Amino acid sequence: MTDELLRVMVCPPRNAGWDTPAKAALWQELGFQHSPDFAAAQSQHEILCRLLRESGAEVVSLPASESLTLDAVYAHDASLATDRGLVLMNPGKKNRVAEAQAHADFCRQLGIPVLGEIGLPGTSESGDMVWLDSRILLIGAGYRTNKPGIGQMRSLLSSKDSLKNVEVLSAPLPYGPGPSACLHLMSLMSMLDDQTILVDLPWLAVETVELLKARAFRLLEIDYSERATLACNVLALGNSRLIALEENVKTNQRMRDAGFDVRTFPGSEICINGAGGPTCLTRPLLRK
Repeated sequence: MTDELLRVMVCPPRNAGWDTPAKAALWQELGFQHSPDFAAAQSQHEILCRLLRESGAEVVSLPASESLTLDAVYAHDASLATDRGLVLMNPGKKNRVAEAQAHADFCRQLGIPVLGEIGLPGTSESGDMVWLDSRILLIGAGYRTNKPGIGQMRSLLSSKDSLKNVEVLSAPLPYGPGPSACLHLMSLMSMLDDQTILVDLPWLAVETVELLKARAFRLLEIDYSERATLACNVLALGNSRLIALEENVKTNQRMRDAGFDVRTFPGSEICINGAGGPTCLTRPLLRK
């Protein structure tokens, strides 16, 4: 999750129907803070895409589809990229289930195969999945990703070829704001480089914290006054470069003080309104 980002998929607000009145009218039902401002969201998303291109990444856009809802803008969640192909998620948020097939159809056109998919009774969203390294995947168990979903991921990523075998670990998530809220494991931790993790420490389970400490990760805490503005959601571009929300001034300074090059964009509408940060807006497809 921290190697140089070479290719990334996004879903602009226009493609997710933010400019379609019938879709935008469902904002409250989907858990947004207020009715979407399409123009502001599109502008903020374009700044993010510019930062991605300036970093050297190829940016590709998920095509518009009637099956997509406002949430599709958070392109990270419906699929997981692995060395052997895409794993299609079965989101715990039911309006998002169709996104997985949209990801599959588009990525096949890019030459990316589908390794497998999660099916009922399993639920899974990639916002709950953090690669600690290329061989260890930590998955949050909560309202969006359940134990059967984690079990299916473990089966998909195991291999008779030991060189490709992935160890899947489970991390319990707190109740937090409850089942209707968007609380992912990646709401509480972001990999900054292969040794450093940005964390919302009080909200991580003891089991998870001890696991990370045992593996000698450096834990960098967010400024807790910025929790509500998604300070813990940061995208690594590789080579100590990061993308974060400009609203989180104190946390961003902590990362700069720790030696990181932090690039920012405004996320009031595209991120904070729908509870999805820079990582949520991107589905990395290829890293160096």
